[in-house]
Amino acid sequence: MNLVFLHGGPAVGKLTVARELAALTGFRLFHNHLTVDLVSSLFPFGSEPFILLREQIWLAAFAEAARNNVSLIFTFNPERTVRESFVQDAIKAVAGAGGKVVFVELTCDESELERRLENEMSVDTTDRTPAASAQLISEHLQNQKGAGQARLPDLRDS
Repeated sequence: MNLVFLHGGPAVGKLTVARELAALTGFRLFHNHLTVDLVSSLFPFGSEPFILLREQIWLAAFAEAARNNVSLIFTFNPERTVRESFVQDAIKAVAGAGGKVVFVELTCDESELERRLENEMSVDTTDRTPAASAQLISEHLQNQKGAGQARLPDLRDS
């Protein structure tokens, strides 16, 4: 069993590369957002229970896949809420069941990242309700559509 641990910053192409690699190798794709979405439906992002449960799910999935000889591609964006011990714990979980972890860092030139996110829009939600934030985005889309620039950034790669 191999765990291909694709890691890198936002918009470097992790998910896109992972999909292509899965098609070439037959490995299963374990996109980290699946777990993040699940756990964030229960606990606030970054809270202690969120961090613990997210990591438990990741590690349990790695170990179970290794025990069943199911190779995985895991997409990962290192960020502040990931515990320092996670990478070593992942290696132990996989190796303990006879598997191997292969780390692959994806990078991208700054100018290409800017191109990929050229129409990036930032909305500060600190003092804005979700409805007000959505309204602001909707108005922006309408203005862009009228100008013939309705393209939003493709964030599926992050």
